[in-house]
Amino acid sequence: MLLSTESDSDIKLCADFLHNGQLVAVPTETVYGLAADATNPEAVNAIFAAKGRPANHPLIVHVSDIAAIGQWAKNVSNTAFALADAFWPGPLTLLLHKADHVSSVVTGGLNTIGLRMPSHPVLLSLLQQYELTVAAPSANLYKKLSPTSARQVLAGMQGKIPAVLDGGDCQYGLESTIVDLTGDKPVIVRSGPVSAADIAAVLGEAVAQPKQHSVAVPGNIDAHYQPDKTLYCAHLAELTIKLDGLKRPVALLHYSHFPAHPMVISYPMPTNAAMYGQQLYRTLFRADQSAVAAIWCELPPVEDGWRAIHDRLTRASYT
Repeated sequence: MLLSTESDSDIKLCADFLHNGQLVAVPTETVYGLAADATNPEAVNAIFAAKGRPANHPLIVHVSDIAAIGQWAKNVSNTAFALADAFWPGPLTLLLHKADHVSSVVTGGLNTIGLRMPSHPVLLSLLQQYELTVAAPSANLYKKLSPTSARQVLAGMQGKIPAVLDGGDCQYGLESTIVDLTGDKPVIVRSGPVSAADIAAVLGEAVAQPKQHSVAVPGNIDAHYQPDKTLYCAHLAELTIKLDGLKRPVALLHYSHFPAHPMVISYPMPTNAAMYGQQLYRTLFRADQSAVAAIWCELPPVEDGWRAIHDRLTRASYT
């Protein structure tokens, strides 16, 4: 069932589904989330079943206000509240020590919990008006492309969930930044729309952002965010060489100029990192739906602003 964010009755129906322990795909400013009442372990378990996601993979809990931090986490530092004041509502997830009463189903059996306050106006209003807190990973099958539109959700989840709340295309198109606040120093453990420089500006100190780490957080697996067709990423010069002898058509995502070629379906991408991120999953979905043998992607610039995009492309092309 497709619900409209412009219909009060549809939004109420969405809330009713959630209160009754059912799943609804909801729009956020990052990607569409598969939402369940975070206080209902049975409902949360249904997320793992619908996605085919291992039960030891933690979920992010979406709250309606900053005060909820104290309800879901314990031993919360002043740093956490400073970052929430600066970036909430918005695409920043805080990894904290979970409160004792929080079900381990939500946290994948861990003693930590990821919390964020979404900025999508309809979702935030839904949480506030109907007194809801939801666990909501991306609304896709496990390891597959994250959806940034209701159409993408339906392509992967139709028949597995009762409803999708259609809020249009997502603002950012990439998953939230996750910052680990359980240690002595904040550490970014998943790159996203909020950068290390953004966080450092608030805290007045540099923030670590290791390329690899062992912290269990959503998205921290080698193969993730993947289209059905094989994705190959390389610099444009290498891709141009590979065109010689090409027998079957390919889709090509590129931000540099690329001349027309009879075996290539071209998908020009923005040269601005924020706009590129907004369009990445949407374009990969379109390419995946086209009649091609594989998807190629020109590697974007290696600069801090492109870090989240490189992370997603590395995992999406992992074999």
